[in-house]
Amino acid sequence: MQWIIPNGNRNRYSLKFGLPVRFSFFIAVLFIPVITLAQLSAPGINAVRYTSYPSAPGVKDPVFVYCNVSGTQKGTLNAVSPGGTGPFTFSWSKWSDVTKSFSTPVKTETGVMSSSANNLDEGGYRVNITNSTGYNTNLTAWIFLDTPYSLARLQNRTCDYVALSGRAAVDTFFYRDIVNGSQIRLPNGVRFMWSSDPASSIPFPDFLLNPQTFNPPLENVTYKLRVTDSLGCSSESSFYYESIHIKADFSVDPSRGEAPLEVTFTDKSVRASIYKWEFGDDTISKLSNPPPHKYYIPGEYSVKLTIESDLHCIDSMRFSYIVVDPSALSIPNVFTPDGDGLNDYFIVEKSSLKYLSVDIFSRSGIRVYSFYGQDEMLKSWQGWDGNVNNSSRKATPGVYFYVIRALGWDDVRYDNKEYRGFVYLYR
Repeated sequence: MQWIIPNGNRNRYSLKFGLPVRFSFFIAVLFIPVITLAQLSAPGINAVRYTSYPSAPGVKDPVFVYCNVSGTQKGTLNAVSPGGTGPFTFSWSKWSDVTKSFSTPVKTETGVMSSSANNLDEGGYRVNITNSTGYNTNLTAWIFLDTPYSLARLQNRTCDYVALSGRAAVDTFFYRDIVNGSQIRLPNGVRFMWSSDPASSIPFPDFLLNPQTFNPPLENVTYKLRVTDSLGCSSESSFYYESIHIKADFSVDPSRGEAPLEVTFTDKSVRASIYKWEFGDDTISKLSNPPPHKYYIPGEYSVKLTIESDLHCIDSMRFSYIVVDPSALSIPNVFTPDGDGLNDYFIVEKSSLKYLSVDIFSRSGIRVYSFYGQDEMLKSWQGWDGNVNNSSRKATPGVYFYVIRALGWDDVRYDNKEYRGFVYLYR
């Protein structure tokens, strides 16, 4: 078993950039001895490689790899004679490291056209095929049971981060040189991939075996580590992570308007138990969902919410900006109260006023309309409809004199001569 624990750049780069070479080798050699595969096969294998004997470079025996997920996997070899006339005798034997040859008997079948050896452990196997007319040949293969290893666990967690710990290992396999019995290593590498369900942030999930995220999950997740070797076998390990992390969050409605601006703050925080709202006007609240807050003075307000969880994790969010429009007043010089729905009222365009006073006089000095309002009354004011003193009697067309006074929430006064003038009434 080969442990891969990337404590330095050397191991990491060998993992990251060594695998493509191995896979290229695998693709190339797949097409070499197709005939041999037809003569000696292994049903249910995950991968096949071919030997490279230093003493016999021209011999390419198949290496059959099973994924041993259950831990109880065994191998099977099926043999068909590449020549001769049957029936045949198939004599199976296994490689022995003691004799450095295929000297351990496995089974023999006579008078058959094909033969199978089942329930095989790892090792090298040879079948000798003969017939009654002197035909004699050997077929050789190696069997390996591949079991990659993975272990995923939580290394550490705080309010601000989650650190994962992983272990990855792959089997190291050796076959033997059939001439001198020396060990030959079968190439095998490892890849790994971290993931979570539901998906969450894991920095460099296929590069860092012990990743650490400062963007921890707000919901409970299952972290998974999948280890795959270059022989195509894999192992997966996982653990359930119950989140302790918090997030301050809220919505604002509306975020802009005239004074007094009433704003509703809706809490959307995760795992908060203690709240502190700072509204930007020297007022605070410690309620999870405070009542609507009124801003009276025009300007910009930055709102901050700070939360704390039962485990004393702290987070905050700032909303910039809530805008309360400055006071403003604009007066029209004509209106047409003829009932066509267009310009039927004499109404001033206003914003952020504490109060508004409007008096309108005829040319003879008789007051035909008067209004004073503040707060909700001011907001609902629709203007002068052209009737005399709110009666059903319509004012005659002509020129009227107005006197307007107002005070903004920013303490701007509107009461000088430019707020006294004439308006034309047309019907």
